[in-house]
Amino acid sequence: MSEQKYTDAEFEALLNKYDYSFQKGDLVKGIVCSYDSSGVIVDIGAKTAAFVPVKEAIIDTAVSIEETLKKNNEYEFLIIREEDEDGRFTLSYKKVAMAYNWRELEQLKAEDATVEGTIVSVVKGGVLVEVKGVKGFVPSSHLKLKSTDDVVGETLELKILTMDIQQGNFILSNRKVYAEDKEETKKDLFETVKIGQIIKGEVVRITDFGAFIDIGGVDALLPLSQISWRWVDHPSDILKVGDIVDVEVIVVDQDKQRISLSLKNLEKDPWLEAKDKIKDGDKIEGTITRIKHFGAFVEVFPGVEALLPNNELIEYQNQKNLILKVGDKIQTTILKFNPDDRRISLSIKNEE
Repeated sequence: MSEQKYTDAEFEALLNKYDYSFQKGDLVKGIVCSYDSSGVIVDIGAKTAAFVPVKEAIIDTAVSIEETLKKNNEYEFLIIREEDEDGRFTLSYKKVAMAYNWRELEQLKAEDATVEGTIVSVVKGGVLVEVKGVKGFVPSSHLKLKSTDDVVGETLELKILTMDIQQGNFILSNRKVYAEDKEETKKDLFETVKIGQIIKGEVVRITDFGAFIDIGGVDALLPLSQISWRWVDHPSDILKVGDIVDVEVIVVDQDKQRISLSLKNLEKDPWLEAKDKIKDGDKIEGTITRIKHFGAFVEVFPGVEALLPNNELIEYQNQKNLILKVGDKIQTTILKFNPDDRRISLSIKNEE
């Protein structure tokens, strides 16, 4: 095979074809030629093809290298290592893409736009998320999650709180989005909800005076007195956080933006049931539900209580040489039953 000969003019033209002054840190354009097990081969117009290692090509691990850098397509790359002994430059596509992504995120922050992030890990004090290839941190105080168990892979709607490209500092909030969405939902709900409406909700908080029920973006109050017709010492005796319940809307206060609910209204009114089953003079075994300084409340029918005057309570205890307590059963006489006014006159004299 004979050696190819070039004229001086042809040799100069050949050199001009590969005349370049690439150096580390330069941005260059290149066309994807092929792939191998360790990366991507790219033509940037140098003497030899340049190389993009896998770790410098992949941005989203869920997307293949062939999809990220498509063959025969032109992309922008950063030279991260100058020519090796084979005259080959090492490039990064990821660093260029990330720079553009940071720029886009800066714009989204300026617009106070909502971004979508995927939880990649749970860490102390919050979770790490990936947004447009950039990893950011969402503090626990800015998370609207019931639990951080098994949340890796979940997507969140987020707002950007702070970002520093130089430091790689990127902090986001899920609660800020939730709060804004909740305000919009709250406005819509107050425009449509009606007294007497039956609505489904989730118990989200329990207090001494009742439970707060999320009825679709609004935390409405279920007062202690509206939980049951029967006496309830504490809401936690009946409900627990996470319970899904049907409730009736009983108060809608547009000015104070408050809604009150009733659970007991969805049950049969025991006073109406008792109307056909209790009459004056009936002797009924009752159960003490509460003891106050003015007397004891006695349940004489499920959900129906009558007050036993304190003087009769003391007299009975003295006669029997005992102290009555909540839960004790005693024989009673219905002196007068007025279901319309929900009142019962009760006695325990001469019942033993």
